[in-house]
Amino acid sequence: MSACVKPGSGQQSVRPESEPPPVPTGLGKVSEVPLSFHSILFERPDAENTGEPAKEPEFFRDLNLDQIVDAITLSRQDYDLKPFFYIPLTDIRAITYRHEVMRDLENEAVFRSIESFSSQMRRMREHLRNADKLRYPYEKERWFLGAVEIYCDAVEKLRQDLQQCNPNSRGLQAFRTYLAVYARSDRFQTLAQETKKLKSQLSAIRYCLLINGNSVTVRHHNSESDYSAEVRETFARFRQSGVTDNPVGETFSGDMNHVEAMVLERVALLNPDVFHALDDYCARNKDYPDPAIVVFDREIQFYVAWLEYAETFKPAGLSFCYPQVSDTCKNISNRGGFDLALARELIRRYKAVVCNDFILDGAERIFVVTGPNHGGKTTFARMFGQLHYLASLGCPVAGTEARLYLFDRFFTHFEREEDITTLRGKLEDDLIRMRRILDQATPNSVIVINEVFSATSVKDAVSLSQKVIERLSQLDSLCVWVTFLDELSSLNEKTVSMVAGVVPDNPTLRTFKLERRPADGLAYALGIAEKYRLTYERLKERIKP
Repeated sequence: MSACVKPGSGQQSVRPESEPPPVPTGLGKVSEVPLSFHSILFERPDAENTGEPAKEPEFFRDLNLDQIVDAITLSRQDYDLKPFFYIPLTDIRAITYRHEVMRDLENEAVFRSIESFSSQMRRMREHLRNADKLRYPYEKERWFLGAVEIYCDAVEKLRQDLQQCNPNSRGLQAFRTYLAVYARSDRFQTLAQETKKLKSQLSAIRYCLLINGNSVTVRHHNSESDYSAEVRETFARFRQSGVTDNPVGETFSGDMNHVEAMVLERVALLNPDVFHALDDYCARNKDYPDPAIVVFDREIQFYVAWLEYAETFKPAGLSFCYPQVSDTCKNISNRGGFDLALARELIRRYKAVVCNDFILDGAERIFVVTGPNHGGKTTFARMFGQLHYLASLGCPVAGTEARLYLFDRFFTHFEREEDITTLRGKLEDDLIRMRRILDQATPNSVIVINEVFSATSVKDAVSLSQKVIERLSQLDSLCVWVTFLDELSSLNEKTVSMVAGVVPDNPTLRTFKLERRPADGLAYALGIAEKYRLTYERLKERIKP
C-alpha cells in the first residue's frame, strides 16, 4: 500500500511491514508428505524418548563438560540445544548416522545452504514475535503475512540447495526427499500462492489522505499525481549527510500510532475484499509451519554449533577426528588428545596446548596416573572422559585419531568439599560415593576417579584403593585412576602406569606430557630436594660443626 498526499496538506504514512517470532507451538500436518524422515539427530523415532526431560548428568562438572556445552551453545541459546548434549547414544549405528551428517556439513556448499535456511527461519520467528507484541489487528496480520512469506521462500530455497548439493548422509538424503515432497504438496503450494497473491493485492492498494487541521479524510486514489519526488527534490538542499533516504512506502517501523491505525482501518473499509481475505488467511494458516521442518531447523543446529566450536581450535594447530567407536572391543587409543575446556582457556591467553596420547590393549583396562602435583594428571583424566562422552554423542573428538568404547553408564569420583548438611566426614563421603559407583557400574561402564581417599593415612588409602581396583578389575570396566599412591600402578595385569612428566634437568618444571612407564615418585622428590640443596649430604655440608 502507498499513500498519495497533496502538497501542503501534511502527511500520515501507512507503512506495510517489518520483521519476526517465537517458533509456533501449534503445528500443522501435511498429509501428502511421507513419514520416512523423522529426525536429523535420531535415526529411530523412539531413540530420544527417555521418559523424562533430559537434564545435565552428574559427572558433567567433574569433566568440565558443562563449560564445553556452554561454549558450544552460547550463540544459539534460542534453540535450547543443551538437552541434546545430555542424551548419549546407545548404539553404533546411531553414532554413524550423526557422523555422516557431520561430514556432509563439512562441505562448504551444504553448510552455507543450512546457514541460509536457519537465518531465514530466525527472521520468520522474529516476525511472529513482533506480531505478538503489536496492538492493532491489521498490523499484526501484516507481520504474520511477512513471516509466512519468509517461511515459504526459505523452504523452497533449501529444497533447491539440497537438490544441487546432493548430500551423502542418510539423514540429509531422507530430509531432502521429505522436503521435495512437501514443497510439491497441495498445502504448501496453496500457502505459497495465497501468500504471494495477498501481498501483491495489499501492495497494489492506493489511497489519498486529505488533511485539514485535526481532520484526516481517507479516500480512494483517483490517479492523482504523486508529489513525493518533487518534495524530496525541493528539500534535498537541507538534507544532512549520513541520513538514509527512505521514500514513502518503502519502510515499516512497526507499532503504529493511533492515527496510523485509524487510517489503516479506513483503508480497509475502502478495500473490504482484500482485508477480509487477509483476515481469513491468517485464521486458516495459524499453524502453517510443518512440524518436521521446525524440528529440523532446531536439531541441525547441534551439528552447526559443534563444527563452529571445533573450528576455533584449528588456528592453534589442534585437530579433531571421527573416532572408531565400538561396543564390544575395549582396545582403545587416542593420539593428540587434549582437554577442550582447558585448551580453549589457554588459546584465549595465547598459551601453548600440550596434547597427549594413550592406549589400552588386550587385557588392559585401568590407567593409574601418578606424578607430581600440577603435572597434568587431572587434565588427562578429564580428557579421557570428554573423549568417550563426546564420542557417544556422535561428535568428532580431540586428536588426530581415536578408538573409543561406547559405554552404558558413565561415573566420576572427584574430590568434593565437605558438606556440613550431611554430617559426614570426607573419608566417609568418599566411601559412600565409591560404594554407589561399584553398585551401579557394569562391565560396559567407563569410570574416572581423581584423588580418592586422600583424607586418611597412606596405609589405609592404599588398602582401600587396592580393594576398589580389584573390584573394578573383576567388573572389567574401563577406568582412569588419578592417585598419589605409586603402589597402585602395577597392581595387576589390568592396570597400566601413566606418569606426569617433568623436565629432567629441573624436576620443578612440568612437561604436562603423560608417559606410559613405571611410577617413580621418589625420583621427583629426590630431584626437588637436590635442586634446593635439601638432601642429607647437602644439609651436612651446609651445617657447620
